[in-house]
Amino acid sequence: MYGAIRIRGARENNLKSISLDIPKRQITVFTGVSGSGKSSLVFGTIAAESQRLINETYPAFVQQFMPHYGQPDADQLENISAAIIVDQQRLGGNSRSTVATVTDAAQMLRVLFSRLAEPKLGSPNLYSYNDPRGMCPDCEGIGQVAAMDMTAVIDETRSLRDGALLPKGFEVDSWWAGAYFNAGLFDIDKPVRDFTAEEREMLFNLDDGRKVKVGKINITYEGVVAKLKKGLGSKDPESLQPHMRAEYDRIFTRALCPACHGARLNQQALASRIEGHNIAELSAMQVSELAKLVRAIAAPQVGPMLEALALRLENLVTIGLGYLSLDRESSTLSGGESQRVKMVRHLGSSLTDITYIFDEPSVGLHPHDVGRLAGLMQQLRDKGNTVLIVEHKPDMIAIADHVVDMGPFAGSRGGEVVYEGDYAGLLTSGTLTGDHMSKHQAIKGKVRPAMGELKIAHAVLNNLRDVSVSIPMGVLTAVTGVAGSGKSSLIQGCLPKAYPDTIIIDQNLARGSRRSNTATYTGILDNVRKAFAKANGVDAALFSANSKGACPDCNGLGVIYTDLAHLDPMVTTCETCEGKRFTAEVLEHQLRGKSISDVYEMSIADAVGFFTEAPIARILRGLEDVGLGYLTLGQPLSTLSGGERQRLKLAAELGKTGNIYVLDEPTTGLHMNDVDTLIGLFDRLVEAGSTVIVIEHNLDVISRADWVIDLGPGAGQDGGRIQFEGPPADLAAHKGSLTGQHLAARNGR
Repeated sequence: MYGAIRIRGARENNLKSISLDIPKRQITVFTGVSGSGKSSLVFGTIAAESQRLINETYPAFVQQFMPHYGQPDADQLENISAAIIVDQQRLGGNSRSTVATVTDAAQMLRVLFSRLAEPKLGSPNLYSYNDPRGMCPDCEGIGQVAAMDMTAVIDETRSLRDGALLPKGFEVDSWWAGAYFNAGLFDIDKPVRDFTAEEREMLFNLDDGRKVKVGKINITYEGVVAKLKKGLGSKDPESLQPHMRAEYDRIFTRALCPACHGARLNQQALASRIEGHNIAELSAMQVSELAKLVRAIAAPQVGPMLEALALRLENLVTIGLGYLSLDRESSTLSGGESQRVKMVRHLGSSLTDITYIFDEPSVGLHPHDVGRLAGLMQQLRDKGNTVLIVEHKPDMIAIADHVVDMGPFAGSRGGEVVYEGDYAGLLTSGTLTGDHMSKHQAIKGKVRPAMGELKIAHAVLNNLRDVSVSIPMGVLTAVTGVAGSGKSSLIQGCLPKAYPDTIIIDQNLARGSRRSNTATYTGILDNVRKAFAKANGVDAALFSANSKGACPDCNGLGVIYTDLAHLDPMVTTCETCEGKRFTAEVLEHQLRGKSISDVYEMSIADAVGFFTEAPIARILRGLEDVGLGYLTLGQPLSTLSGGERQRLKLAAELGKTGNIYVLDEPTTGLHMNDVDTLIGLFDRLVEAGSTVIVIEHNLDVISRADWVIDLGPGAGQDGGRIQFEGPPADLAAHKGSLTGQHLAARNGR
């Protein structure tokens, strides 16, 4: 009725020249195993083309400040509307960026205070900590001030001559050390701990403008603390270069501002109140409580603004974020929380005929919250928008008006549409997705016995309420509960403090250069180069894209980046090496019929069958075991999802014994078929003598655990308590646990 997005001959990444029509003003869910081509179709093709065409409507000067999208590899793309991408990219920003500013609730609150608060201040900006007229003058609206760790500044057991001053730039042979040596104020051969109170004051705080001669130059003397505060301590840490940021973090800690006590605002703004609350107190409230308070305000003169703010807050509650506060810094939100916060901004929008594109919006959500999320997706559709969702969870797939199932497998064995149609048809399609929609892991009956226990006593971090718990060793433990119930605070915050040997396998990788790829991260490239060198009797450095054998024109990148000033940078395949990274002479050297460039293009699955060298084969088998066989050895790390990064780390742990592993939502980005594989890997780690603890919402993982610790009952101030401890079969019978209720319902109990 409303037409369709027409795609013909799409070949981006592993897509095999696929063609399909995606209905507009409906919810279309794209599913399939990890690496099957979902993201290549939705983000790499549809979203990229929409963004590219929109960006081309702006002047060239504006385009230089916008993201750059290349033209997707497809024969025909038609009927594409403006796309809004709501992904899991964490919200960045500095300490001034909060949930309130990101959702525009901050502006609404400021307007309300400018109209209703007593005493009246007038302008809304007088209630803003980002405006000089409203911010606390002492902390400049940050809420915190720099406090100095003196153990990082001075070693009091040493004398100045022996290097008592520890900050960079204060070394014994430095310019500033010379100022203290020549000041004549103290004995530079006496340990600082023996200084008199007067000498300490002169060393640390003296700043009276006096001159000291160092060499042939007179410089102004400044005490160590005074100089650090005026120099490094006066900087915004977010703006510092990495090496200076490291020094800042070593010396300075952030302490609550003594003037505003963290409220960020000046005393005039804090004295202005609505029904006994100032704006900082409202911002610090849990959103679910604030929503009730706003609804209770009787002020017809600002009725529309109160209604808009209440709806914005209630949407946060509905989407499972009622445990947040508006003053929560956006940089502290997880990927799933960031995505749902972005979503709230669009729910109240008057725009229609927009294409909304979501990347696994259910990530981080308890099954209890997934149903409410589905309702919000339907709201967006019913306003006349097209909603495209990349998703694995059955409850989200079930809301689809149209399903596109990619496969049949991953990487080079994927890239095809294996089913397209309605949800009912998917159930009988015979695809991996269709088969798993009604296939679940059975609740484990016989659990493994514990080999000891890990104890956490009286934990009070964040919302934890004096929690004491014993985690069994030598088994698989699932830690469950709604989002914000305290799972991460307990396991990632408290457990490593009690047991420092705990290995946390998260979804972050060290940020590398554009040369960082699967082969470099796993360390197999060194052995690959040695194998080529041995087979050909040449130097191993020839087979390094960073060394002797690299193509001189592209420096081993395979592509050339051309800076076009204010226009988009042009990325072109290197004509000299044709994208193969190496010189023609190097490519003549082969290992069992393959050049080093061929190896870069190999998938891990293909490489397992190719490499017989033991050190290489062992790592490759581990990567295949964790379900990453579809990645190529030369695939840049920047293209990997959070779940893929986590599994890359997990592969390195296979075969090790006796460790304590913590994984945070390891099923993120995984198809139901891949979750089964992951459960098998957990069993392998446990059977090898390790303790595996997973923070997880996936009911299949919970079903196969030996022990479950459920937190709740709700989120934020309504959570932070242990609801249940025991085997999964007992959890399913525990009516007081939301997790138990969903586990029982899924298994027909």
